Amino acid sequence: MIRYPRILAVASAATLMLTATCASAASIPDNIAAAVADSSRPEADKTRDANRKPAETLAFTGVKPGAQVAELLPGGGYFTRLFSKAVGKGGHVYALVPAPLPDAPADVPDFAARVKAIAADPNYANVSVVVEPFSQLGVPAPVDLVWTSQNYHDLHNFPGLDVGIFNKMVFDDLKPGGIYLILDHTAEEGSGGRDTQTLHRIDPEAVKKEVLAAGFVFVGSSNLLRQPSDNRSLKVFDPSVRGKTDQFILKFRRP
Repeated sequence: MIRYPRILAVASAATLMLTATCASAASIPDNIAAAVADSSRPEADKTRDANRKPAETLAFTGVKPGAQVAELLPGGGYFTRLFSKAVGKGGHVYALVPAPLPDAPADVPDFAARVKAIAADPNYANVSVVVEPFSQLGVPAPVDLVWTSQNYHDLHNFPGLDVGIFNKMVFDDLKPGGIYLILDHTAEEGSGGRDTQTLHRIDPEAVKKEVLAAGFVFVGSSNLLRQPSDNRSLKVFDPSVRGKTDQFILKFRRP
C-alpha cells in the first residue's frame, strides 16, 4: 500500500503531459479561430496573444457555438470578446462582476466599466454584465461553461467570502455536464493558499482540492501556459515575470 501514492503520482504526471500534448496538437475549431481573428479586437489584446495563447486555451475548454458562458471577474474583457465571438449569435456571455462592498469608499473604481463598454458595442451584442455582491454572484439561467482567468486566487482575499460555498454556487450555475475552467498563476508546490494575497499565486493542488469538495469531477489539466523560468517566488506584477508567469489550467465538470 505504501507504493500506491507513488504509482498514482507517476500516472497523474503522465496524464498531465499527455493532456497538454493533445491540447497543443489538436486543430483549432473554426469558431475559436474566427474569434481570435476578429478584427474588432483591440490591438492591445492582440499583442498579448503570444503569451496568453487564446486559441489553444479556448480549444481546451471545448466551447462551442451556441454555448452559454459565465465569465467570473472579466477584468478588461480580453477573454470576454473572444468568448462572445466563439459562441456566436446563438450563444451568450455573462460577465460577472462583484458589486462594491457596502463600506467601500465613494471613489472606488467601477470594476464593471470596461466590460460594460464591451456589452454596449454592437460587435459583442451577446454579452451582458451581471453586477451583484460576491456572495450572490450568479447567472440568470444555467450555463455550459464557467470560466475564470488569473482570478481564482483572489477568492481567498475577499472579506467574508467562503470559497467552498462559492464553488458550490458555481456548481449550481452549471448545467449537468457543464465545465468549470480555472486558469491562474502557479504558486510553489505545497504552499496551498499562502501566497494568494502577497504574490497573487495559488498552488493548483489546493485549487483542485477545493473544487472537488464542491462536487465537481476533475477532467484534466493543460501545460499550455507553463513557464519553467518562473521560480514562483515573485509577485506576478514584478516586471521580470509580468505577462510571463507560470500558469496552470484546470478543467472540472459538473456530473
